[in-house]
Amino acid sequence: MDRFVCVRLVQCNSMDLSLFQFDFDLTFSVFFMNADKTIYGRYGSRSDNKEATRDISIESFGKALDGALKLHAAYPGNKATLKGKQSPPPRHIVPEKYPSLAKFKPTLDYSGQVAKSCIHCHQVRDAERRVLRATGKPLADRVVYPWPMPDQLGMKLDAKQRAKIVRVEDKSAAQRAKLKVGDEILRINGQPILSIADVQWALHNAKPPTQLSLLVRRDGKLARHSLPLAKGWRRGGNISWRPTSWDFRRMATGGMLLKSLSEEDRRQAKLPTDTLALRAQHVGQYNEHAVAKRAGIKKGDILVEFNGQKSAWTESDLIAYALQNTKPGSRVPVVMLRGGKRLKFVLRMQ
Repeated sequence: MDRFVCVRLVQCNSMDLSLFQFDFDLTFSVFFMNADKTIYGRYGSRSDNKEATRDISIESFGKALDGALKLHAAYPGNKATLKGKQSPPPRHIVPEKYPSLAKFKPTLDYSGQVAKSCIHCHQVRDAERRVLRATGKPLADRVVYPWPMPDQLGMKLDAKQRAKIVRVEDKSAAQRAKLKVGDEILRINGQPILSIADVQWALHNAKPPTQLSLLVRRDGKLARHSLPLAKGWRRGGNISWRPTSWDFRRMATGGMLLKSLSEEDRRQAKLPTDTLALRAQHVGQYNEHAVAKRAGIKKGDILVEFNGQKSAWTESDLIAYALQNTKPGSRVPVVMLRGGKRLKFVLRMQ
């Protein structure tokens, strides 16, 4: 660490969004950069693991630091390979330019209002999504399922290494690419990889259908593989753990937090395994998050039909459907099971 100039940012107020683009659902994110703002790599990953620390480690952080130093030593001769790591132009240069964040000032209020004056990371993504939702157009998969973990392509990476494969799922994109356990991903589309976050960056910005070019090290030898990204490959990912999914719930379910029923709960409710069955674990009580409450829905009710759809969806599936198939202001019929009785309600989409 003593070979780096370390800068810590604790709020997003006035943050340069043309430079700092990362997974805004993280509680810890690192950029390795040159003084001219060239990005060497990113660090910091989080999935639906109950403990975020399962996706990062001091070991992998150390390896990423070492890799960044090696890239710096070779700079600027390697500048062309770092082009793909640079951030694309954002909608706004600073968060305060978003309508929903316009009330914030460029600096924090240290007179006793620090928390209230701070723009949190997740609020930046919320603000961008509100703008997109207001257009009335379906939200793209990239917006609904941001920063996908490599798991969605069937490859699990070791949290203590930069990007080393420890599991390959059968019939997955990773298996079709002929990747194997023990492979170390060195480059994606020419970009040097320092961490799992670098892999996520490449996946997040890929435009399917396409083939990603991977350079891997296997048993000390280098090899190239093509990783296929089919249309809709992001779907099926779990977004329910993300803090920004709370605003999705406001838009799509009227403020309900939904959880899939267990097999035993399905049997008790006499619901087949191939039908929709999501229990309302929480129903928002205030303002925009209280739409379901005002419609008459209560905590414990079981959602069995949404806008005529009865498929055995997860909460993530249902949220994605609503954001891609309904418009703000539309009224969606839902059916809830309460005490064995099927009750009909109407939710106003936001």
